[in-house]
Amino acid sequence: MLDRKSLYYQQPSFIPSDPICVPHLFTQQADIEIAGLFAAIFAWGNRTTIINKSKELMQLMEMQPHAFCLHAEPKQLKKLAHFKHRTFTPDDLYYFIDFFKQHYKENSSLETAFFPYKGMRVEEGLNYFRQYFFRNEHLRRTEKHISSPIQKSSCKRLNMFLRWMVRSNEKGVDFGIWKRIQPADLICPLDVHVARVARSLGLLQRKQTDWLAAVELTHRLRDFDAADPVKYDFALFGMGVTEK
Repeated sequence: MLDRKSLYYQQPSFIPSDPICVPHLFTQQADIEIAGLFAAIFAWGNRTTIINKSKELMQLMEMQPHAFCLHAEPKQLKKLAHFKHRTFTPDDLYYFIDFFKQHYKENSSLETAFFPYKGMRVEEGLNYFRQYFFRNEHLRRTEKHISSPIQKSSCKRLNMFLRWMVRSNEKGVDFGIWKRIQPADLICPLDVHVARVARSLGLLQRKQTDWLAAVELTHRLRDFDAADPVKYDFALFGMGVTEK
């Protein structure tokens, strides 16, 4: 049943109603990465709002997020002064842009911000990314937008972003542009919808929706497909959101 549902929901026809449609606006890897991370970070609440606000930001960045982050003049940056999505404010946005500017000056891909070397586990990569991301002076409030396993968060949004970057693009949905970890290493993005369906199917026993629950669910999904357990994210999320 999960295999069937995964095939059903892992289709390009579902892209327009999912935040993954935002990085799909681009063809260059750095643009895909930046657009994807913003769309993932914004991904809480109403999906239509998430997509609209993400697209609004891309338009403010002149549909060239990589070039904008690296080369935007003060006049261009001033256009962002009124951008807001829920608790994500212009102050947060300016820090993100500054991070991207510094990172891409020395790196061609955002992959090294998560996995500076091959062989790292996802848990290590997420903990490393948060430390690396906030290595410069920043407002304490901005920290709420980047979670990590150390904080016991399920890291749903970042695990979703990793799924986009790592899983094969064979089905035309995910991108498969990162190679330092394999799809087998990914952790299933766990939110209230996925957790509810997983518990109802007996795939998840833990009551808290946290990092340990995400790991528990992923271990169970590996029983069904050890090479690509996170493909079942399509089934669990689709059943929870679309089928209620």
